[in-house]
Parts: sequence; structure tokens; C-alpha cells
Amino acid sequence: MTTTQTINSTINHSSFKLTGPYGDWRDELQSQGFVVIKNVIPLAKAQYYREKAFAWLQYFNPSLDFKDQSTWANQDLPVHGKANNFTGYSVVHEKFMWEARMEAKVLEAFAKIWGTEELLVSFDALNITLPNREEKPATKPWPHVDQSPFRRGLHCVQGIINLSHAGPEDGSLILLPKSSALSDEFFDTQVDPSTWLKKDFRFFSEEEMKWYESRGIKPIKVLAEPGDLILWDSRTVHWGGEPTSQSQNIRTVIYASYSPASLATEETLKRKKEALETFRATTHWPHDNVVLRDKTIHLPDGTVDPRNRSKPLEEPEYTDQLLRLAGAKSY
Repeated sequence: MTTTQTINSTINHSSFKLTGPYGDWRDELQSQGFVVIKNVIPLAKAQYYREKAFAWLQYFNPSLDFKDQSTWANQDLPVHGKANNFTGYSVVHEKFMWEARMEAKVLEAFAKIWGTEELLVSFDALNITLPNREEKPATKPWPHVDQSPFRRGLHCVQGIINLSHAGPEDGSLILLPKSSALSDEFFDTQVDPSTWLKKDFRFFSEEEMKWYESRGIKPIKVLAEPGDLILWDSRTVHWGGEPTSQSQNIRTVIYASYSPASLATEETLKRKKEALETFRATTHWPHDNVVLRDKTIHLPDGTVDPRNRSKPLEEPEYTDQLLRLAGAKSY
């Protein structure tokens, strides 16, 4: 047996396949590896969630005025990850985050993909990107996928609940259309199988990106409006794109992914329940790869952030729907 055959024999084949044509947006998700579904949340609700997100950030920075761009620079913002993703301070379990996750048409979209309403949701990030912050250098592109090459087929569909205008100059998701369809070929022909990792995350080098470019595949910025839902296959190469110097729009989005509860193991459900009870973030994945993020936030110098929070500013109402989506109660 060859090395590749040996590795392939251990691949997790518990995957799903889109088998269109469907005559709806699923055809675009299947062919392009992503889709923007328009007006999933009413504009007024999108504005409500955005204002709640702004209020959350202002709790840490009372001098921040979202209507006055002169106050955006040199802000001592809470600790965040790449592309301004906030996962600490219990933010992922704020009431408004859960309200957005339980929006009916968001749930309907994922139920349509997976063919079931019995879904789990990820405990994923809030993104607030202030443009033109002089002291903050722009994040360089960091193309990646959120699925291991050991997994073949569709295992995870990621989502962005979009709460702000995302035009050509603004911060938004950047991705390589149709790259999901080339995932197996890329890893089988361009990467030494002995270097494959089971971790559901992998960066792509500039040289590797040239392979996609040679296939005529180039990055695009996803354009969207408040209330739109952006979906993409986790095998699609993507990254969080920074706003240009021409942008005056504050990118505001909630990351939320859903998948069938039936795919989760008992161990995964235990971890999700612990994450809910301790108000911790996990990963983009709802049913697997559920890694609990550190609930104690440290500053760059290694000390604990005095602003660290062990619970949300406003806890959600623990309805049966929330508990089932969280994996803490059976369907």
C-alpha cells in the first residue's frame, strides 16, 4: 500500500454532498463554494444587532464614538484575533449574539442545506472592524481553509450574519470561488501527504496560491448588505479582508455555523455544554472540532487583562431552542 493509500484509508468519510441542481441558492453554494443569501434578517433587526455590538465594545471603551471617526484611532480595544474577531470576554454568549443565531431564516437556510431542523450552532466570533486606525497596521492576507485534508467531501458550512454594508472598499470576507472543488486535487498533488494534519485549519503559502491562480482562480471580496447571510464551504480558501483607506464603514458581523446534531459525539456534546456553562468560545465547527478557547484573556505582555469577564454583560434566556442548538439538550 502506498503512503497516499495508507493516509486515505484513515480519512473520515462521514460527509455530505450537495446534489443539485436545486433551482435555488444552493446551486451557487455547490458550484462556487459560497453564496450570499439576501435579506435573511430584516434591516431593522440587523441594525438592532449592530447597535448591541457597538454597545458591547463601548463598555470597554466609553470614549469610543461610532459616529465620530476621530475617536476610532489609538483605541485600547479588547484583545482580539486576526481580522478583528472578538471571542473573549464571554461575548459569544451575549444575549444579542444568541438572538441573532436563532433568527428563523438563518436557521431555515442551514436546515435547507442539511435536510434537518435538528441543528447545532457554533460558538463563534463577533467582528467589529474600525477602518483607518492609524496605529493598527493592516493584516496581510492569510488564506486558509477550515477543514483538514483527511476529511473528504462537505463537512462544514460556515456562515456570516452580515450587519453592515460591505462594499468594494470595506472590510469583508475574501475567498477563492470554486476552490472547494479543487481541495482534494490540491492536497493529493501539491502537498506531501506525510505533512497533512488532522487539525481543521491550514494556511496557504504565496507559492501555493499560485497553483490556484494557474487554474484561473483569483480572490474576490464578498459584497453584502445588512441582513444578508454569507455561506461558504469550509474547503473554500478564504480570509478576513481589511478595509482600504477609502472606507468609512465599520464592519460588523457575527460568525455562525450550523450542522446536524446527529453528527456530534457524546464527547463533543459534553464539551459544548461546558462551553455554554462557562461562556466560552469554540471554533467555526458546530458538531466536531469543538475546542474550548481560553476564558482568561491575556494582554500582549502576558498579564491578565483587567477587563476580562467571566460572564456576558447580558445573559441570554435559556430557552429549549437555545439549549438544543447549544447541544445541552436533546432534540
